[in-house]
Amino acid sequence: MTEQEPFLVFSGTKSRYLAEKICNHLGCPLGNMNILHFADGEFAVSFEESIRGKYVFLVQSTFPNSDNLMELLLMIDAAKRASAKSIIAVVPYFGWARQDRKDKPRVSIGAKLVADLMSVAGIDRIITMDLHADQIQGFFDVPVDHLYASAVFAPYIESLNLENLVIATPDVGGSKRASTYSKYLHCPLVLCNKTRAKANVVETIQIIGDVKDKNVILVDDIVDTAGTIVKAAEIMLDAGAKSVRAIASHCVMSDPATERVNNSRLEELIFTDSIPYTKDSSKVKQLSIAKIFANAIRCVIDNTSISSQYVM
Repeated sequence: MTEQEPFLVFSGTKSRYLAEKICNHLGCPLGNMNILHFADGEFAVSFEESIRGKYVFLVQSTFPNSDNLMELLLMIDAAKRASAKSIIAVVPYFGWARQDRKDKPRVSIGAKLVADLMSVAGIDRIITMDLHADQIQGFFDVPVDHLYASAVFAPYIESLNLENLVIATPDVGGSKRASTYSKYLHCPLVLCNKTRAKANVVETIQIIGDVKDKNVILVDDIVDTAGTIVKAAEIMLDAGAKSVRAIASHCVMSDPATERVNNSRLEELIFTDSIPYTKDSSKVKQLSIAKIFANAIRCVIDNTSISSQYVM
């Protein structure tokens, strides 16, 4: 970085907790920005310091409700109109990612729509983590830096020193992600074949593999209502597993997820802090991803490789 190319980090309302941690790792203050709310629910964004000719990093996960996405879009537009040199969206959790294809006639592809909205608003790059489907990177016409939560999860799993460890996935769709952990940790992989009665309602789960007398870690990217994770843990324990833990990148945890987890036989459920968790559960733990995002931001500024930050 040179004096002629400074950078600033700003945050939306609900991701400020993470942006402050990122700035602590970068050794810089969080940028000064104001979001004015009107009585009818509309809001306006303004930068309270000059950003002309600067690299501007906008930290905002687009989890529910839709105000978080709208805030990000307004931040991007304001930065473009204020003559920022480069606008980089830092989106630890990219919402609408589960709508990544037409799985039945006459449906929207929400992930592509959101990518288009951000591109039209004016981003030059996006830094995100553990997209629901890797191909979503292709929905953008700007560079995508796709980070992985394995950078914090893998060391945590190793610190548990579990014997007879097995990595499992609660559905076949996550088999690639789970396989990566399995290879890195040199342990067996178990799959679950899941069928749904309808969205957010699991009908059946069948185990493919051996979990008897094993310590199982379920790997997923999102936990929404926690129905799948809780049911998969129950079935594995009934099949003879010694213990079941779960790791998931994004803590969506819509009601009644916390109640289900509290009443489940899961040992613990570990997330990153890409989404804030405000409920009360002794079984839920969050690991911070601030350092890996700070390192990615530093790599963008210094034009160095981001892939060197990956654990696996």
